[in-house]
Amino acid sequence: MSSTSSPPPASTPATAAPDAPPEETASDGSKLKTFLSILRKFIGVADLASVRFSLPSQLLEPTPNLEYWNYLDSPNAFIAIGTADDPVDRMLEVLRFWFTKDLKYAKGRPCKPYNSCLGEFFRLQCNWETEDDAPRIDTRALREPSPSAPGSSASSTKSGRFKTPGLGSTDPRAASSVSVSQTVAKPAKPIRISYLTEQTSHHPPVSAFYISCPEKGLHARGFDQITAKFTGTSIKVMPGEHNLGIFITVEKRNHETYQLKHPAAHLGGLLRGALSVTVGDMAYITCPETKLKAILRYYDEGWLGRTTNKVEGIIFRYDPENDDKEQIKDVPDEDILVRLNGPWKEKVVFTLGPKPVNSHPPEEQITIIDIAPLSVAPKVLPPVEQQLENESLQLWSGVTKAIHSKQFSQATTLKQELEEAQREKARQREKNGEVWNPVFFKQVTDKGGKPELTEKGREVLKRAEKGEWNIEGVL
Repeated sequence: MSSTSSPPPASTPATAAPDAPPEETASDGSKLKTFLSILRKFIGVADLASVRFSLPSQLLEPTPNLEYWNYLDSPNAFIAIGTADDPVDRMLEVLRFWFTKDLKYAKGRPCKPYNSCLGEFFRLQCNWETEDDAPRIDTRALREPSPSAPGSSASSTKSGRFKTPGLGSTDPRAASSVSVSQTVAKPAKPIRISYLTEQTSHHPPVSAFYISCPEKGLHARGFDQITAKFTGTSIKVMPGEHNLGIFITVEKRNHETYQLKHPAAHLGGLLRGALSVTVGDMAYITCPETKLKAILRYYDEGWLGRTTNKVEGIIFRYDPENDDKEQIKDVPDEDILVRLNGPWKEKVVFTLGPKPVNSHPPEEQITIIDIAPLSVAPKVLPPVEQQLENESLQLWSGVTKAIHSKQFSQATTLKQELEEAQREKARQREKNGEVWNPVFFKQVTDKGGKPELTEKGREVLKRAEKGEWNIEGVL
C-alpha cells in the first residue's frame, strides 16, 4: 500500500493520446466499492500479494511501487542516528527515525501503487539541512542514579533509577522535545543520502534496497516483501518471510547494527469509503553490540471499537544470546531504561526509568516525535534523459501520464502490455533454462535479511553520492 501525501514527480513522455477526451473520474467511494468487489473474490486466499492480481488503472496511485517503498520520509531523522555518544541516546535516535519512516501513512491516504516488474529499479538522492536540524538527544545528565543506589558511577545502561529535569531547557519545569523539524526543499548545507532499490524476485514479489550516507557514516539495507490477507472488512498486511526488517549500521560506532522489525498493519475503512492504516501488533528493535532492545506495542482499537493509534514501548537491557523477551510485561523493572507512550500518528513522548509514563509530571515527558508539523520530504530524482528503460519512472511513464490525463482505458491497456511483456520474458527464460539474477544486488533473497551490493550496485551508489546520474559504462 502507499499514500497520496505528496504528488508524484513529473514523468517521461507519455504513450497516451494527448487529444483524447478525459474519461469521467470515479469518486473515492465508487473506487472503493469496485476495489471491494474485486477483493471479495479473494476471501480465504492465504496471501493476496502472491496472487499479483491486476487492478484497473483508475484504482491505482500513479506512482511506481519502488518509489514509495522507501523509509526516508524524514531524512533528517535518519542522518541523526549515531550522533549521540551514549548507547541509550543512540537507541532513542533510532526510535525517532522509526516514528518518521512511515510518515506518508500517518499523514496521507492509503492507496495501491503499480506492481513492480522483475529487474525494475529506482534510485534517488535526498538533500537537506542537517547540522542543527535534528535536536541532539543527550539524556546522560538527566539519568542521575539515586545516592542510595549502589554503584552510582555506573553508566546509564547499568542503572534503572533516574532523575529527570527538562531536556534542552534551562527551566526544569518546562516540557522538552527532541522531535525533528520539517525537511527543507533547498537546504543551504545539504547532507546527501543515496538510495537504490531493485525488484529481485517476482514470485514471491521481493525487492532489495540499500541506503547510503557516507558523510555521516551510515548505511541501511533490507528486503521488502509483504503478505496480505483480505478478512472481508479489511486487509491485513504483514512482513513476508524474506522481510526481516531494516538493518541500520553506524559505521563510526564500531559498526553497531540495529535491526528494526516491522509490525503487521491493517488497511481498513473499505466499507465506510475512507481508507486508513492502523497497527495492532508488536515491533522490535535490537542492537547486539550495545545489548539494548526496544519493544513497541501498537494498539489499533480502544473502548467501543474506536481507533486509538496508540503505541507504548520500552528500551531495556537484553542478552543477545538469549533474546526471550517479546512482551513489555515480561521485562523486569530493573532492566527498563526508558518508557514511551502516545498516539503514533500525532505525538509520542518518552520518560526515563521504569515508572509508567503517565506517572511522570509533564515536564519529565520528553517528546521524541511530533508528527503534526511534518510532511514527506521532497526527493531529488535522476533527470529524465538519464533514466534507463527499466528504471521505475521511465518504465511506468506512459501509464502515469495516461492516469494523470484521466485516460484510464489507455492506462489499463499500457499497464497490461507491460505485465504481459514481463510474463513473456519469464516464459523465454524458462524455455532457455535461464536463471534470473539481479543487477545491483548479489542475492534474489537472503535468509539473513541483508542484501549485498554487486560491483555495479556499488558503482551506481558511488556516482549518486557525487551527484552523478550518468551510469554509462555500468549497464
